[in-house]
Amino acid sequence: MKYMDVRSAARNWNLTERRVTSLCRSGRIDGAFKQGGMWYIPAETSKPEDGRSSKGITAIMKTPGLPLPIGISNYVELIKNYYYVDKTLLIKDFLDARPKVSLFTRPRRFGKTLAMDMLKTFFEISEEDTSEYFRDKKIWACGERYQKELGKYPVISVTLKDVKYSTWGDAFEAIRDAVANEYRRHMYLLESDKCSEYDKKYFRSVMEGEMAAVGLSVAFRNLSYMLKMHHGKEVVVIIDEYDTPIQKGFAEGYYEEIVDFMRNLLSGVLKDNPNLAFGFMTGILRVAKESIFSGLNNLTIHSVLDSKYSEYFGFTADEVKELCAYYGMQEKYNEICEWYDGYCFGNKEIFNPWSVINYFYEDCLAKAYWQSTGDNSIIRQIVSEADEETTENLRKLLQGEEISTYIDTSVIYPEIRNNPTTVYSFLLSAGYLKTMKKDFLPDGNSICDMAIPNKEIFYVYEKEILSALSDVISQPTAIAIQQAIIKGNAQKMQEHLQKLLLNTISTFDYAHENFYQGLMLGICAVMNNLYHVDSNRESGTGRYDIRMRPFDKNMPGILIELKVLRENVNEKNLDVELENSANMALEQIEEKQYDTVMKADGIVRFLKIGISFYKKCVRLKSLME
Repeated sequence: MKYMDVRSAARNWNLTERRVTSLCRSGRIDGAFKQGGMWYIPAETSKPEDGRSSKGITAIMKTPGLPLPIGISNYVELIKNYYYVDKTLLIKDFLDARPKVSLFTRPRRFGKTLAMDMLKTFFEISEEDTSEYFRDKKIWACGERYQKELGKYPVISVTLKDVKYSTWGDAFEAIRDAVANEYRRHMYLLESDKCSEYDKKYFRSVMEGEMAAVGLSVAFRNLSYMLKMHHGKEVVVIIDEYDTPIQKGFAEGYYEEIVDFMRNLLSGVLKDNPNLAFGFMTGILRVAKESIFSGLNNLTIHSVLDSKYSEYFGFTADEVKELCAYYGMQEKYNEICEWYDGYCFGNKEIFNPWSVINYFYEDCLAKAYWQSTGDNSIIRQIVSEADEETTENLRKLLQGEEISTYIDTSVIYPEIRNNPTTVYSFLLSAGYLKTMKKDFLPDGNSICDMAIPNKEIFYVYEKEILSALSDVISQPTAIAIQQAIIKGNAQKMQEHLQKLLLNTISTFDYAHENFYQGLMLGICAVMNNLYHVDSNRESGTGRYDIRMRPFDKNMPGILIELKVLRENVNEKNLDVELENSANMALEQIEEKQYDTVMKADGIVRFLKIGISFYKKCVRLKSLME
């Protein structure tokens, strides 16, 4: 039999060589075999159906399988109909330790709501036999000690993940509705002969949405009392995403109101409550400093820095490998690592589960899925209000470097504006940074080496930094200036910079000398897919202002030197002075041999740019060699 190689098949079928190789690896080309690192295909083979469609992963699987659970957070629905990554050993670990109240802080879309619904399904008293939902899961194999806890407790379960309103009134109404819905789930209490008429009257008021803030703040405690009276058993309390309304309150200006209310609501049911068996809460941040948990000495906190329970939120490497094998996509594992791996919870390597699932669902298309699941405006705010040190650290992070900083996992939202170190604590807790190294301190906090977790989060930073710059520079202008830099078009560069300065820069902006360098660094920073950008480093016999070292050595290295004319300049002769100053900047690049380090790295072509600024005027000189 005659055979053709991958290149010939790609040409015959009008496919890419990469796609043909993928079809061979997945077993979709009959008779194809690999020898000496090369795939060979029977020469008479017809072009296979590509298999990719809007139907998602089911269109490219080698064999039929369960669909992927996009946005499914109901445990029973998921295990009945979808592919499930078994996290039931969370139940075992909890029962072994039995903390009174547990708080799990993790980034959004890392499986917190699903985990809480799993706990609810396991622990809640039910008329049906709920063991069918766990008999084939890991928890059941742990033995009778754990099995006997199934269906043993009444449960209060509320999620606040959708309380995202622009006013305190709307937020309170949404919380009141969520509490009322949970009361309706326990309407049988209205028929209970173990509950008093007084309790039932309160119950009806909550259920009908008539309760004001003061009365509603004890709703969970009162419900736990009625459940305990009816069942004769202490209650499990589950509050999912408790800090979502707090974060929104901070953004929308009703922070004090929501914090006061949540403090009373949570402490009422979790603090010194004789009706409580144990409680679970989830959120992004541990909002401790507002005394949300004032006096709650039975609270055990499990943050992204803690090892216990670290594997139960997000996917582990082994779980992702199993998922790849199930869908016949083992060759995609390295790409998934590059895009969605990199988180470190405690001592566990963790993948973003939302993005991994969407990656498979979208025919293994790598892109930033997590970015669109929530509001990334906090990064935009941090960038727009950053001091010089924070700006430099953000630049380092975007260049793939690490930064070292103090991490306090009890950071509160107002401190983000007032205390620069809390910026990194928030970014870590929210999933925008990962820990590379941790040194724990006596105060319970840490000094951590931090980095951007993966390619997906890099693009989130890039998008939000460009968005933050949009207050000063429009995206089309930024892109136009970038293109002019890459093409070495000095005239276009100068035209766009001049237009930018004239139309968008305030008189107060250029009061500081480092304004112009910050502006140019901001423009260059979003070109990180082509260049490694840094500033104020030694090379040759001096320190350059901005260096752009290309990842592809066939592209030119770029050096930018800036000059700023002082206030005593002769404005009648401004054009000449700007011209001379720009020429001096260009000559300085040559004289100081700023290209020395890049030449040593094997870069042979250079674009050298001298720029002179005076208020809203700019002159630019360049040399390509």
